[in-house]
Amino acid sequence: MADAAGRLTKLAEEVLGTPFPVRIRAWDRSESGPPGGPVLVIRHRRALRRLLFKPGELGLARGWVAGDLDIEGDLYEALDLLAGLLWERAATTKAPRAAALRALARPELRAAARELLALAGAPVPPTPPAEELRRRRGPLHTLRRDKEAISHHYDVGNDFYALVLGPSMVYSCAYWESPAASLEDAQRDKLDLICRKLALKEGQRLLDVGCGWGSMVLHAACEYGVRAVGITLSEEQATFARKRIAEAGLADRIEIRVQDYREIKDEPFDAISSIGMAEHVGRARYAEYASALYALLRPGGRLLNHQIARRPVADEETYRVDDFIDRYVFPDGELAPVGRTVAQLEEAGFEVRDVEGIREHYALTLRQWVANLEKHWDEAARLTSPGRARVWRLYMAASALSFERNRIGVNQVLAVRTPDSGASGVGLRERRWG
Repeated sequence: MADAAGRLTKLAEEVLGTPFPVRIRAWDRSESGPPGGPVLVIRHRRALRRLLFKPGELGLARGWVAGDLDIEGDLYEALDLLAGLLWERAATTKAPRAAALRALARPELRAAARELLALAGAPVPPTPPAEELRRRRGPLHTLRRDKEAISHHYDVGNDFYALVLGPSMVYSCAYWESPAASLEDAQRDKLDLICRKLALKEGQRLLDVGCGWGSMVLHAACEYGVRAVGITLSEEQATFARKRIAEAGLADRIEIRVQDYREIKDEPFDAISSIGMAEHVGRARYAEYASALYALLRPGGRLLNHQIARRPVADEETYRVDDFIDRYVFPDGELAPVGRTVAQLEEAGFEVRDVEGIREHYALTLRQWVANLEKHWDEAARLTSPGRARVWRLYMAASALSFERNRIGVNQVLAVRTPDSGASGVGLRERRWG
């Protein structure tokens, strides 16, 4: 099978109707396409079978995770070049994302389809990579199913996350004074910004929903003197957080629970932080989430909801979760437009006082995480699996580009459970946040 790369380039251009933007290197060592840029490496023709049996994002993801597909050169540049060709730009519709691949069914492209079949080899569907989450039972966002989804993402080893996140162990968008700042400084500044937005004071009681490895509750207790409760559905996160808290001598002021927000019964709290957790809640449960947090706050208490948002679509019923994200990264996760999030918080009774969009900050954060992963690649693959490390590299790099290109955003929404008196407790010019 001589010159597989040339045949694939010609086939891709015939189907796409445009020059293929990156160089291809095939399993037979042949190469084709523009020189001097990133190279799409097809290590095994099994990758083509994956696309034939699962045209679109899932087939591509399986090829990447299994190592059948790779990128040599600048991963960000390659993803940017390929994004608009291999799937439709509108990643929030039910329309087929790999329209180009599905187009092979058209009569005028039957010859191209036969060529792809010949290149792919034996017409047998390859087994999905072990890292893919396939079996899920029961309705969305029950207590049990949410716990299983969280475990899939977070219980992959604290040592792995330490390599990626660095000493801060904060897995959410940092807040950068400048691109030259360190990741640790930017994460500390983000935690402090949240504390100031919440107007935390000594002796107050803070709830951190989705507390991760405990960084927010530690910062709030150390710097602002609060008593804090952090909740997570990840056993590994809870174990790590409790150890950090004990080492800091703060076990008498911070409690970490493996608990769902729907199970909390010891309200009220003076303030609630929810940092990168609400993406897991889902459309069907978001009103319940907002109402539950409202009920957990005392009158006058503040909520800081830090949440990734997607762009709105004309018909919101067409929204669907990306196959790659759903199967490999955040099972059952769903994004909402920031306007809908604000509306649902208001419908629950909150007064929304401030919305700050910080998507450029998340792009910087993700690029730092990717750099950390690449720097420690061999160890990261050993701690989890090569496939799992490839999942994280792809999703973080692609997400960085999505934030930079305004395909998704991230927002901090400050809301108050304003009492009947109308006294919100928010100063006239408080956006300076202390």
